[in-house]
Amino acid sequence: MNRHSRREFIARTALASSATVLCGPRALPSFAAEAWPPPLVVFSKVYQQLKLDFDEAAALTAEVGIDGIDCPVRPGGEILPENVAGALPDYAAALKNRGLQLLLLTTAITSISSPYAEDIVRTAKKLDVQFYRLGFVMRKPDAPASQQVREVRAQLKDLATLNQKVGIGAVFQNHSPAGHSYLGGDLSDMYDLVKGFDPAQIGIAFDIGHALVVHGDDWRRHFEKLKSHIKVAYVKDVKQPRRWVPFGEGNIAATGYFTLLKQTGYRAPVCLHIEYDWKGGAKAATRTALVKALRQSATTLRGWLMSA
Repeated sequence: MNRHSRREFIARTALASSATVLCGPRALPSFAAEAWPPPLVVFSKVYQQLKLDFDEAAALTAEVGIDGIDCPVRPGGEILPENVAGALPDYAAALKNRGLQLLLLTTAITSISSPYAEDIVRTAKKLDVQFYRLGFVMRKPDAPASQQVREVRAQLKDLATLNQKVGIGAVFQNHSPAGHSYLGGDLSDMYDLVKGFDPAQIGIAFDIGHALVVHGDDWRRHFEKLKSHIKVAYVKDVKQPRRWVPFGEGNIAATGYFTLLKQTGYRAPVCLHIEYDWKGGAKAATRTALVKALRQSATTLRGWLMSA
């Protein structure tokens, strides 16, 4: 190698190394990119057990090779709704410094009158968040589900108008009963909630784990009916009838879910949820244990996506 070629080689190597540091675990595709697998994010509620600040959360996310986060902006969340205008941009900046993205939000918003709803939605859009999760609506045991669905849909109309104006989408998560019964946990109710709305404004965060718990093998029929409105995929592994387990120890891998998701043209982030006891038998949560759990979960989930 002559002197000129050697200098050029060193310069290019340095540039490539810098790009690797700046871009984090991998270059992120856009939502419209014709690429599979899609970006992987973590629901960062799990970070709250360690009381991580934004820089620490970003560093941990980068260390485990995940592309970004779904941030809880709700009462008791990583960011409180009243602090969103100042805190969310700081979190996004900390992630960007690690080559990561703030891709999703989880909120308690159920209507435009929810506290700080418009502040959250507009701040999220400024930071290029594409979707935010709506708050849970509890089933009323003394009222027919159909009546409650009509009441919720009436509230959603104004919220859909706000979302269209701002340019962002809201999604409902299907959630199995857990001390409460959630409207939309039964996917027949979910269909009635979202039908007729433009999925760009009101869609679904389809949680395959909760769908298995509620519907068993019948989840696939509901998926086909709902797929036009499925905007985000939530994934946690479950051992039937209802036990959250480490990724790879449950029933998700055998469902064929990820092949179906790929066939729909899905390109939004896939959101990884840690719901099992990841502390390894220890009483106190530790960073080491969380890093181990996230690495194992992300590796397994990416394997499922790659084999779809």
